Amino acid sequence: MPKAKPQSTAPEVGILVSDARWERAVPEIEAGLRRAALAALKAGWPANGAAELSLALVDDVESQRLNRSYRQQDRPTNVLSFPGEAPPAATPGQARPGQAMLGDVVLAFETAAGEATAQGKSLLDHASHLVVHGVLHLLGYDHVEAKAAEEMESLERDVLGHLGIADPYADAPLNEGRG
Repeated sequence: MPKAKPQSTAPEVGILVSDARWERAVPEIEAGLRRAALAALKAGWPANGAAELSLALVDDVESQRLNRSYRQQDRPTNVLSFPGEAPPAATPGQARPGQAMLGDVVLAFETAAGEATAQGKSLLDHASHLVVHGVLHLLGYDHVEAKAAEEMESLERDVLGHLGIADPYADAPLNEGRG
């Protein structure tokens, strides 16, 4: 009888680039954002928890369509997170038994690029922050209440610091411009 293949517990990150401007602006965008997503997973997901998520790099038209359809907000936004089908974990970062697909994170090119320029950041650094933020949402973190926002932002700072990216909240008051 053949031996069963061991199941991989390494996280997987799929990337769909539907707006080529992402790759023209940052040729290494896929590698950089995969690195950011894996760093966020490492910080907020159990080491033995198999995980899969997808990143979609879209334009503002698609972001607005998704935002309107799923959040009833008729405007583009920098990042959207769509959790997988399983109910959320009881606590952030807790593994969901039998759940491998964490969900999708969607970034909008024009909005993200405009924000990066306005904030004097590279597009890769800003997009990496948005991916970390979106992945943490998939893991159950949020920023609705002040205490939860502080916890999530602290984790974002740690992850981004390990990636060599400056603190995105250094100059912003708590909860200003957080999505």
